Amino acid sequence: MELFQQKNIGDVLEKSHTPRHYEKNRMIYWQEAPAGEFYYLKRGKVKIFISSESGMEKTLTVLEPGSIFGEAAFFDGMPRVSSAKTMVKSEIITVTRQSLMDCIRREPQLAMYLLTYLSQTIRMLSAQVNSMTFLQADQRLARLLLSLEKNKTVPATHEDLAALAGVSRVTVSRVLREFSQKGWTATHYREVVILDEVGLNRFIEE
Repeated sequence: MELFQQKNIGDVLEKSHTPRHYEKNRMIYWQEAPAGEFYYLKRGKVKIFISSESGMEKTLTVLEPGSIFGEAAFFDGMPRVSSAKTMVKSEIITVTRQSLMDCIRREPQLAMYLLTYLSQTIRMLSAQVNSMTFLQADQRLARLLLSLEKNKTVPATHEDLAALAGVSRVTVSRVLREFSQKGWTATHYREVVILDEVGLNRFIEE
């Protein structure tokens, strides 16, 4: 359902917005900056992360094409709580308040698409909190893989998965090796292939 809503939002936005091209490792917005716009990732990959006062970074998520980001601070009017940076060359649509209102006037269904998307985001974040609270590391990683999977593939490195699951890279490598031995996943260069979704779900529920 979430992918359906993102596709519809993207279809509407692309009719009236021209994507901007970003080079690899280009900052899109900074933590604590005012938010006058949100973004739609048409092509590429974007990392959302937070930074401490000492300069340490923690990756929150890695976004694939079709993702919306920066919308929370845009809608509540508060400073941004995270930063966003491209990981590869990307095409991104910037949506301002005026351009959003213009889109909604032309296509009112966009408002419902956005409300549905925001509700789904809240539900997903609640599930992630439950996962971090009650699941052990290998179960958290299994749930993370299933949540990131698109067409049986998770486009992420061991470092990406470690940051997202809140575990060490060594733990990710060990767990993926165990999953591979059980026939649940296969690891390739910068991606994990889901071979047995039922097995992973059963493992999470144990």
